[in-house]
Amino acid sequence: MLIYLKRIFCKATVVALATGTFATMSSASPYDEYKNTTLVVNFPAHPHYKAVMKVLPEFTKETGINVEVDQLQYLRMREKQTLELTKRKGDYDLIAYVVFSKADYVYADQLENLAKYFMNPALADPNFDAEDLIDGYVANIGVAGGKKGYLKGPTGSLFGLPFGAETSILGYRKDIFEKHNLKVPENYHELLKLACEIPKLEPGMGGLASRAASGHHASHAFLLHLAPLGGRIFDDQWKPILNNAQGVEAAKALKKIVNCGAEGAKTFGFAEAGTSFLQGESAMFLDSTVFAGQVNDPTRSKVVGKVAWAPHPKGVKQASQTGGFGIGIPKNAQHKEAAFLLMQWLTSKKVDKLIALQGGNPSRYSTHFDAEVNAKFPHMKIFGEALKYADPDWRPIIPVWGKINSDLGTTLSKVLTEDIDIQEALDGVAKRAEKIMSDAKYYSWSEAK
Repeated sequence: MLIYLKRIFCKATVVALATGTFATMSSASPYDEYKNTTLVVNFPAHPHYKAVMKVLPEFTKETGINVEVDQLQYLRMREKQTLELTKRKGDYDLIAYVVFSKADYVYADQLENLAKYFMNPALADPNFDAEDLIDGYVANIGVAGGKKGYLKGPTGSLFGLPFGAETSILGYRKDIFEKHNLKVPENYHELLKLACEIPKLEPGMGGLASRAASGHHASHAFLLHLAPLGGRIFDDQWKPILNNAQGVEAAKALKKIVNCGAEGAKTFGFAEAGTSFLQGESAMFLDSTVFAGQVNDPTRSKVVGKVAWAPHPKGVKQASQTGGFGIGIPKNAQHKEAAFLLMQWLTSKKVDKLIALQGGNPSRYSTHFDAEVNAKFPHMKIFGEALKYADPDWRPIIPVWGKINSDLGTTLSKVLTEDIDIQEALDGVAKRAEKIMSDAKYYSWSEAK
């Protein structure tokens, strides 16, 4: 019987070799098993994803996997995800999420740990080159469970990949700088001096357009300066320290910028600050890289060809912000392996470059320094240099941060509009933050000693 089976196997082997069956099997595409699968993905209405939509049809051409996109305004997207992720079987196979949501989704066990997919040789592309991904983006958008619960570390895991991530960058009017022989600011002393000097040189023009409106806008602007100036929200024991000398200095910097800003600066959100710069009402703009795509759009900008870019100025250290979007696979997704293949394709070197050429935000160092990308968007190389200092810990990505952030933003708005004492205001935020952290059990272990 054994001899007979061996003969059958040998015969089958000869036939297979003669017909090329083995060769066909070995050269089969990793996508073949999932051909004609339809993935449903949830993306935001955002400039990066506008570029993604131009490239996405290529995925179906290459793989035979269909993709349906549910594209929503960010807040509506978050509401829809909150509902979808709690279902036993969700409608979404891949979602984009803003960095704030990372802690919420991971803590609620609603995102897939990506380790098993990258361990699977049938799914993981050996040429993916994860080390080329911008480290600060990966830590900020994708990692949870490590240091502080939201950073890299021995206990950290990967739950998503950066896709539409952003950092802070300085835009400035090169024509104004050349006219008055001004030096591009490299540090905070130079930045703050220029912010108030320019309105004197150019009457009616603000120095630096900044967010300042009550709520998350004022908080974001404060945090924009806190990390470079050496500050943090918490110490290593989760005690609030935003009211220390560095915190006070960051609040003073924000107040000075707003006081030397264009008309209405105290009420600016991100859109209003951007519009002030685009309309030629402010000489500088310090905020997200996503803004760069609007500067040379003649339908939106009066400063086409007049803007140059520089890294976020240095305080006691070089530290630009990190934020924006990432993509992950919901725990209740129905086509998880195919969703991983789409995620991997979207964040690959080839596609990262294609999306960048359409005006999207690259997630890879190589894309920022690519010759073709820089020929079309010369600022990308500068952004790539700035990203070496992207700080994934400039704000705490913890479940209770929303409450603290809201209080911080409301209080800072009063500092800017009602002239209340900065130290007193930050002391109040710190006290209330400590109560929130205590209620959330962040001090349980230290108090038990």
